[in-house]
Amino acid sequence: MSNSHLKKININKLAVGMYVQAITDKKGKLSVKSQGHIKQACMIDILKKKGVVTLVIDTSKQLCELQNLKDVPDNEGDLENCKKETLPEISFSSEIDKASKLYKQGKVIQKSLMRSVKNGLPYDEQISKEFATEMVNSIDRNSNALLCLTKIRDKDDYLLEHSLNVAILLANFGKSIGMSSAEVEELAHAGFLHDIGKIKIPDDILNKPGRLTDSEMDVMRKHVVYGVETLKESSLNSSLIRVVSEHHERLDGLGYPYGKKGDEISQAGRMIAIADVYDALTADRVYKSGMSGQKALQILLKDCPEKYDHILLQHFIKCMGIYPVGTLVKLSNERIAMVIEQNKEKPLKPKVNVFYSTRGNHYLEGKDLNLVESTVSIEKPVLANDYKIDVKTIFERNVLASISD
Repeated sequence: MSNSHLKKININKLAVGMYVQAITDKKGKLSVKSQGHIKQACMIDILKKKGVVTLVIDTSKQLCELQNLKDVPDNEGDLENCKKETLPEISFSSEIDKASKLYKQGKVIQKSLMRSVKNGLPYDEQISKEFATEMVNSIDRNSNALLCLTKIRDKDDYLLEHSLNVAILLANFGKSIGMSSAEVEELAHAGFLHDIGKIKIPDDILNKPGRLTDSEMDVMRKHVVYGVETLKESSLNSSLIRVVSEHHERLDGLGYPYGKKGDEISQAGRMIAIADVYDALTADRVYKSGMSGQKALQILLKDCPEKYDHILLQHFIKCMGIYPVGTLVKLSNERIAMVIEQNKEKPLKPKVNVFYSTRGNHYLEGKDLNLVESTVSIEKPVLANDYKIDVKTIFERNVLASISD
């Protein structure tokens, strides 16, 4: 090609942010609009369904920042637009009780699955698949509910909760970038199963408080291969198993177990890497407290674009929000509150549940407060351990109980 900025690629290499100059090869007779920016993953899905095989992209027009993607007008060019049904969301209070029961069910399913794998017994992957569908349905109804529950942790159940939380984060992540329902469900299912191989790691290594030795780390890294081998014995899609196999791969090729790099790692593999690290960094363990979501995101950003996909991480940050649901925050009136609902129009002013006084160092009767309607503002995010707060008890007493009343 004479123009150096024009590049011919396979449809599987197409990514959000790229500019499609022309369609060069396609199967079938369906018409395809052929120019414009790829603003959402669902646009790629449409092109695939219409038989597009290869196309030409203009690298000089590629957008690498989320803000730039937002600035592209919806009617730009002639490229396919996503036509999505917008389902009305229900309120947080209407969904949180259902979500809480679903979360508990997920831990039971995860425990049963781990037990079967550990004992070499067959397991019914249909159960986890149907559960993944239920998770996605809950995210569709109100994403705040399940996302809030990812912050209500039990230190003794890290392995069970981590896989469940990664599945929830991925369902929200996939939905936010416009993936199809089927893609989101498979992505969430992969998240739910991604650490299944850890059950074959010796407990003294798996639960060791502190840094692993080099030899112990070699053993720990085998959990990915163990998990892939286990899943290959099932009837699960190879695409799902691939995602599980890639959750510790990194763009610079320094991940494991296969040392994949760059385009060798699928989009879903890049997404699960982000969600997996984010939840691991923010999790409370028996031997250490988790860090704030803001600090975890800073660590991920520091490793971009060497290890993590920069565009996808920007999407992840946007869909999680400045103050993710479940975050504890200190308010300007010397109170501690839990974020229970995002405000998409004014992200600095979410809805919170106020429950603690830092002036008197005592608990208060829980009270919801919409910061949009108040002069009170958020000073900073805080950790539960900073004030010796039992988040699980507070959540059950102030959030769930108030909804049941």
